[in-house]
Parts: sequence; structure tokens; C-alpha cells
Amino acid sequence: MDKLRRVLSGREDNEELGLTAQVLDASSLSFSTRIKWFVICFTAGILCSIFGTAMLFLNIKLFAIFYTLGNIAALASTCFLMGPLKQLKRMFEPTRLIATLLVLLFLALTLCSALWWNKKALAIIFCVLQFLAMTWYSISYIPFARDAVMKCFTTCLS
Repeated sequence: MDKLRRVLSGREDNEELGLTAQVLDASSLSFSTRIKWFVICFTAGILCSIFGTAMLFLNIKLFAIFYTLGNIAALASTCFLMGPLKQLKRMFEPTRLIATLLVLLFLALTLCSALWWNKKALAIIFCVLQFLAMTWYSISYIPFARDAVMKCFTTCLS
């Protein structure tokens, strides 16, 4: 079973990982532990986003903070499935580099507009852009999904 795990994770040799590599590589966790923490982190992200959305008309700062934290938690949850280093490598692959940079940019701009600039309308616009960027980033992991979305979009426009 260990041989199969090493082959699937890309480590066919028998060298032992150092402590730092084990901490940074989620494959040192059992499969059930990785799934549990993925679900916990993803659920926390969804709950933060829902709570943030509920705060939309009450407090724009709490809205921006919780909505952004929700997206960060949902994004970080996949680190439990594939490991943080592999996650970062895949995030910055050429096919999703622009989507990743846009997600990070809109996460930062949402917080800046709500916390420092105190521009409610701008914070809402950046949250919408954050949602669109996260959606585009997420579908980049599904084969041919971007092509299908673009085809639907161009068909609807014409």
C-alpha cells in the first residue's frame, strides 16, 4: 500500500522525507484525515461566506472580512487533499496563473476597499469580481470546463 501511495504522489524512490517536507506534504496524513480536514476547512469557508453575506447591509467591514476569509478557507481546504506545495505549484501553472493572480488581487482589493478606503460600493464590486475570479479559477481544474463556459457565453451573446 505504501508503494502505491508513493507512486500516486510522484515519489517512487524509498527516501524518507525530512520533518519539514512531511509538514508541507499532506500525504503524510492519512487519507481519512485529509478528507476530514478538507471538509472542515471547506465548510468553515462556506459558513464564513454566508455569514459575511448576511452582514452585507449591516456592516460592510464585517461583510468584506468574512466573505474574503470564506474564500481563503475554501481555497486553503484543497491543501489537505493535495498538500500545500503541490497546491501552490498547480495554482501557478501557466493555465491558471492569470486566474490565481486575479483571485489574490481581488481578495486584497476587497479588504482594502472596506477596511482602509471605506468605500462600500467598491467593496461590493470587488466581492463580485472575487466571486467571478474564484469561479474561473475553480473551473480551471475541470477538463474542458473553461472551453464550455466560453462557448456558452459567446453563444448567448450572439
